[in-house]
Parts: sequence; C-alpha cells; structure tokens
Amino acid sequence: MQTKPKSLKKQKNMSLILSYLLLIFFVIIIIYPLMWTIGASFNPGNSLISTSLIPKNATLSHYQELFAGKDNLQYVRWYLNSLKISIFTMLFSLIFVSMTAYSFSRFRFKGRKNGLMLFLLLQMIPQFSALIAIFVLAQMLGLINSHFLLILIYVGGQIPMNTYLLKGYFDSIPIDLDESAKIDGASNTRIFLQIILPLSRPMLAVVAMNGFTGPLGDFALSSVLLRNAEYYTLPIGLYKLVTDKMGASYTTFAAGAILISIPIAVVFLLLQKHFVSGLTAGGTKG
Repeated sequence: MQTKPKSLKKQKNMSLILSYLLLIFFVIIIIYPLMWTIGASFNPGNSLISTSLIPKNATLSHYQELFAGKDNLQYVRWYLNSLKISIFTMLFSLIFVSMTAYSFSRFRFKGRKNGLMLFLLLQMIPQFSALIAIFVLAQMLGLINSHFLLILIYVGGQIPMNTYLLKGYFDSIPIDLDESAKIDGASNTRIFLQIILPLSRPMLAVVAMNGFTGPLGDFALSSVLLRNAEYYTLPIGLYKLVTDKMGASYTTFAAGAILISIPIAVVFLLLQKHFVSGLTAGGTKG
C-alpha cells in the first residue's frame, strides 16, 4: 500500500524537474541574445567580430555617441518620434477598440455577424501587404513624412485583433449589471464608462501594451512613409547605422537597441498588476 504513494510522489517530482528544465531552457534562449546585445553595446570599436559577452575594456562611448548627435545621428529626435507615435497609438487604440468591442458585445444590429467576420478576415492579412496602396495614398494626400497618418494606420491595424480580445472579455461580464444600472436610470454611455471599463482593466492593459509596443518594433511600414531623417523612428534610424557602407557601427546599433527596451519595460511594469489580475480573473470566471 505504501508503494503507490511513493510512486506518485516520484512521478510528481520528475514532472516538476522536467518543467523546471524546460523553463530554464527557454529562459536561456531568451536571455542569451539579450546578454550578447548588452555586451556588444559596451565593447569598444564598431565591429561585432571582436566583441565578447563580457567586455574586457568596457566603454560608454557608444551611448555617448547616440546622444552627441554627430554625423547626422539624431537619436534623441528618433527616440521622441517613436515615443510620440507609440503613446498616441496606444491611446487611440484604447478608445476605438473599447467602443467597438462594447458595440459588438452589448448591441444587436444589422451586419453585426458580417462585421465580426470581416474583423476575423482582416487579422489574416498582414499590414505590409498594403504597402504600395498606403504609399500611393500618402502621396495623393501629401502626407509623406506624416506621423499622423502613421498613427492612423497603426490604430487601424490594432482594431480587428484587439476588438476580438476585448469583446470576449466584455461577454464574460454579466449583462445583469447593465440591466440593473438601466433600472436605476443609467444610460449606455454611463454603463460603458462607469461599469464595463473599470471591470475590464486587465484586458484594457493588454490592448494598451499591444498598441504601445507595435509601433516601436515596426520597420516596414514606417520606412515607406518616413523619408527624411528628422521624421525617422528608432527602427529606421538604427537600421541606417548598420547599412552605411562607410561607417557601419554595429556596437552603436546595439546600444540604441538596448535603450529601446526601456519604455517597453516601464509600461510593462506599470501594467503588470493588471496582467496578473487578468490571469487570475480568467481562471475563475465561468
């Protein structure tokens, strides 16, 4: 009778060990390239051939070069451009996605199912497939080098996928709350702002994170619309560092890439508690 509990305990220990080994394996895969990038940013010189994971003669010269603004390296301007586009994309995405998801979740209207199907189909079409059409449209409207047009395109790309995510979360909120509020005289707008949105903070945090990180990592779309160096975002500006035949600097590129992660880390830390509560809420609902 004692062999079964021992065998079960042994199986649990083995599965726990395998789980930890798998987690460690994936952590190494994720952290190792990051450590090399950090090491390269502190290595002297411009080439990656002589770089090492732990630099022997660590230097801050590459970070100083980024902020010095020499040789048409407008890193601070590119950084601010990226932050501006990301912040406005995040804000507009939250506004439009939340209203669209609320409409599809709580109202029944003609074309609702077709609209949801259209959003589903739009998720399957990558944005870069419309680069030629976007470029021609930007030329016709005179909006080449326009951050405003870029923000609108990013927001439009965020709506289909995030609407599905947020609509599913809205559907999990009991409709009895809406009906009780209507009995008390609340309008749909008040229900949306004071009941639905506060209860949906975890998923709103996900939408905000998607809207903020998307523009920071985009290169294809922004490189088509932004032609002058003063309008560049970070991905375009850093790309020019490693494509310059006369002075390609991979170590400076590494330093600039590391600094990109700072605003992403800050936003993630600010929204972290909402992510955790969303996971726990998702495990208990239903």
